[in-house]
Amino acid sequence: MAILFKSLKLIQEDSISAPQDYLFDGDVLSLFDGNDDGNNEVIDCSKWLGSEGWIDLRCGVSEPGFEYQETFESLGESLKYSGFTQAVILPNTEPTIQSKNEVEFVKNKVSNFLTDIHIQGAVTKDTKGEDLTEILDVNHHGVKIFGDGVVPVSNSDRMMKVLQYLQKFDGILFDQSYDPLLSIFGQMHEGYTSTALGMKGMPNLSEEVAIQKNIEILRYTGGSLHIQTVSTAKGVDAIRQAKANGLNISADISIYQLLFSDEDLINYDSNLKVIPPFRGDEERNALIEGLKDGTIDAIVSNHQPKDFDSKHMEFDLAAFGMSGLQTFLPAMVKLEEELGWPLLIQKVTSGPSKVIKDQTKQFSSITLFDPEEEWVFDSKSNKSLSANSPYFNQTLKGKVKVVINKGKYARLDD
Repeated sequence: MAILFKSLKLIQEDSISAPQDYLFDGDVLSLFDGNDDGNNEVIDCSKWLGSEGWIDLRCGVSEPGFEYQETFESLGESLKYSGFTQAVILPNTEPTIQSKNEVEFVKNKVSNFLTDIHIQGAVTKDTKGEDLTEILDVNHHGVKIFGDGVVPVSNSDRMMKVLQYLQKFDGILFDQSYDPLLSIFGQMHEGYTSTALGMKGMPNLSEEVAIQKNIEILRYTGGSLHIQTVSTAKGVDAIRQAKANGLNISADISIYQLLFSDEDLINYDSNLKVIPPFRGDEERNALIEGLKDGTIDAIVSNHQPKDFDSKHMEFDLAAFGMSGLQTFLPAMVKLEEELGWPLLIQKVTSGPSKVIKDQTKQFSSITLFDPEEEWVFDSKSNKSLSANSPYFNQTLKGKVKVVINKGKYARLDD
């Protein structure tokens, strides 16, 4: 049975189409030619917007090792209800995703997901930054994206060798670039607010020197480098210049980096304790400019599920990270007036697709959403096992309605 979407406005690269009827025949979305055999399921989409399926380049997972924070089952539901048809999961589990055994374990767990899962394989054993993993062997099992996830590859020699190894199979290194020693014991952005709160800060310098160093290593080795969760103006400038110089480099930012600043931590809300930390208006403006001029290729959820106990304690002892999947669309709704839907959707479709060199047929995956529908994000609607979000128990605007991926269809009306 095919599905007829009536009066759907489709978001393209730089525009939103007029309302039209589209038919999804189980393989791809196309304009409806008017021939209705009466067997089509008909859905009124007059209040909805649609686009190609969304891609999240940075999504934490907690199984194995921390199943009380997130299982693969809860992750799959969270991704589906958030509109993502592809996602890159981080290797920071226990054991770490670093060999064929862990890769096969993950593949078996996600085989029935509506969302296609891309595995980021660890590049150093247990992400400790020392011995390299069996990168080539892991690649033989289908992994092309590598990195140490929430741990930066700060050892320059390891960074150089990994970039060289990955060229053997056209792999790409994902790295959250910052100098951990410059940020040691840091709790938030280093600035006026951290001083007023008596908190040890993480300076912009920590990210800036790491990005510049990694760019120079990339210039020396060649290869592909994707820098994740950029948060500083000088970091954006360095990436912009590297692209202008012809280096194979890309970058993303966390969506919540555009919605909060360090001043929002004045009440010590541990749900706002994240890495990289929220910074100031100057940095936010630079991120916005980087999105608009193409320096920043993608926006990510940076979903980091944490259990109640690890967050509800003294701020300096609380874990870093924010749950960010189901609040992703409401976050885009908050940014839409400033950035517009075409740019926002580009950063979760064609932008990340180019980063991971996705060869999926156009419109074989679809995300449809109502930007005006309000819903309550609470224990009943939350699909994750974790609730470490500043938006929990709040009414949010923007709800995913339908997700289709390679013939798999989900209507999300509950």
